[in-house]
Amino acid sequence: MTIKMGNIISIGFSKFWTFNDVLHIQFRNKKKNNKFQINEAKLFVKSIDALCNNKPMPFLIDVRDSNGTFTAEAANLIANSPTLLKLRISEAFVINTISAKIGLASYKRTQKPINPYSVFGDIQSAKDYCLETKNNFYGSN
Repeated sequence: MTIKMGNIISIGFSKFWTFNDVLHIQFRNKKKNNKFQINEAKLFVKSIDALCNNKPMPFLIDVRDSNGTFTAEAANLIANSPTLLKLRISEAFVINTISAKIGLASYKRTQKPINPYSVFGDIQSAKDYCLETKNNFYGSN
């Protein structure tokens, strides 16, 4: 189910919003066996496209305390969607579990990222990275 409240879009255990020209994505899935399917990935792409409004932004992706994975088809769509490729300046992942770190490493190894990305243990460092990559992309203010 998709719920839009102002600048926030919720899809199941996922939430998307923009703040200071950074796209925030939060996953809070507690089910270990949950796999995001292609239909959910398509909703994610559509939501991100609507929130970014054709403006490239860094993506801050918070997966702290989240479980589950993406199917191969869904992961491929998220990594290679032409819509996301034009909108994604960089990715800052906030993780706090070894399973998330291993899952992210596997995803990045198989999907061959085009955009720069980094992994953080805290939200502030991820925000700082997003600001840095945004300033590099648009030029410092």
